[in-house]
Amino acid sequence: FFSVTLAIFSYIDRVALSRAAPDVRADLHLDKVHFGLVLSIFTTCYALFEIPSGYLGDRYGPRSVLLRIVLWWSFFTFATGQAWNFWSIAICQGLFGMGEAGCFPNITKSLAIWLPQEEKVRAQGIIWLFARWGGAFTPLLVVTLLRYTSWRMAFAVFASLGIVWAVAFFWWFCDDPHDNPSVNAAERALIASSRKLAGHAKMPWGKLISAPRAWLLCLQYFSLSYSWYFYITWLPTYMDERLKVDITRSAWLNVLPLFLGGLGSFFCGQSSRWVAHKLGGIDKQRRLMSIVGFFGASILIFTATQMHSAVPAMLAIGFASFCNDLAMPPSWGAAMDLGGRYAGTLAGAMN
Repeated sequence: FFSVTLAIFSYIDRVALSRAAPDVRADLHLDKVHFGLVLSIFTTCYALFEIPSGYLGDRYGPRSVLLRIVLWWSFFTFATGQAWNFWSIAICQGLFGMGEAGCFPNITKSLAIWLPQEEKVRAQGIIWLFARWGGAFTPLLVVTLLRYTSWRMAFAVFASLGIVWAVAFFWWFCDDPHDNPSVNAAERALIASSRKLAGHAKMPWGKLISAPRAWLLCLQYFSLSYSWYFYITWLPTYMDERLKVDITRSAWLNVLPLFLGGLGSFFCGQSSRWVAHKLGGIDKQRRLMSIVGFFGASILIFTATQMHSAVPAMLAIGFASFCNDLAMPPSWGAAMDLGGRYAGTLAGAMN
């Protein structure tokens, strides 16, 4: 529950800026180049601090790191709504990116500890279903909020969600599930093999850097993220200006890529055990889903670029996202399996 809600909130805060872009740009007098720089500054800081934040989760446990992440990003979500020019929003978004980095690697670390081996890929499918859906419905939420309040107040509302989450998480979550009184004896027996992944870990950096599988994992995830990231940054602008869709209708069409992407993750996760049984191993299941996903996404993205009508183009982009996200649970599942006690660091490197 905490992982799912955190995944939703992380995408609400990220997608909100792209959907509110027309109001933000008009209020702060930003052209497309400067707004693009703001998005890039967030992403660059987010990327640079992924490995350190994932490492801290492995070193000190995901509880303290996730609390720091959520409180930090909530503050800078609110601060983004107080920006008055390019530099103020650029600095806020850069610090936002630094703070949010490590969210999903530390979720992955906590899942690796708290779940039995056979449930981890299915759990990643559920996490990414709701992460994508959080982003999918944010445009509708933002458009609705902007009818009644300013974009600045909307960001204050989004910031408050993280505060509520952090208080509840602090009260309930333990790095070691055996320390949580609500975990019963049968559950402790079920996750006994995963418990060894808890505790402090000193990272063997040489093994990570020299492992070909780790580099291949990162390379394929770069390819997955490169096309996907367009959906939560420039897609609303693309729809408004290239496909000529009014803002109310585009908010509904904007749902498609992340909504269908979430279904792709969920389908892959829920079918993983059955497909692995049929193919003779989880490694074959991961390869099949990822290869089919990448081929399908490539063909559909190319098809979408040849279209000028909004609904067919968005359907093509939406199903490209579905295919793309077939590779999501295998990617994060492989990070958990290959990383072991260092799953947070490896997942951070990948992400």
